[in-house]
Amino acid sequence: QSQFVESGGGLVQPGESLKVFCAASGFSLASDTIAWFRRVPGKELEALSCTSTGGGDPQYADSVKGRSTIWRDNTKSTMYFHLSSLKPEDTGLYYCATGPWSRSCSLLRSWYTKWGQGTQVTVSS
Repeated sequence: QSQFVESGGGLVQPGESLKVFCAASGFSLASDTIAWFRRVPGKELEALSCTSTGGGDPQYADSVKGRSTIWRDNTKSTMYFHLSSLKPEDTGLYYCATGPWSRSCSLLRSWYTKWGQGTQVTVSS
């Protein structure tokens, strides 16, 4: 049975940075398109970043562009998302997701077929 173990969330102060990660169990991430999303209470699911192995550049939402990085470690079947200069509005439930191989990744939710359980990130002083 395919599943993710998602971790790295927690309580952080504004201005700090955080890395969340998602380890795949039962399948390889090596050829998948991977992405991170977050859900803020009262708002729709927001796509944050994606990357593929097809040669296209990673994509970042405007809300995190310039202060975030997405990457994967295929030897560990793990995907990562690092976010710096955290703000209170970054508080939310962060989800990893994978989808089929693509030449350039998509930030559309519908592309992704496997989802992590979510890890809570709270930014507060």
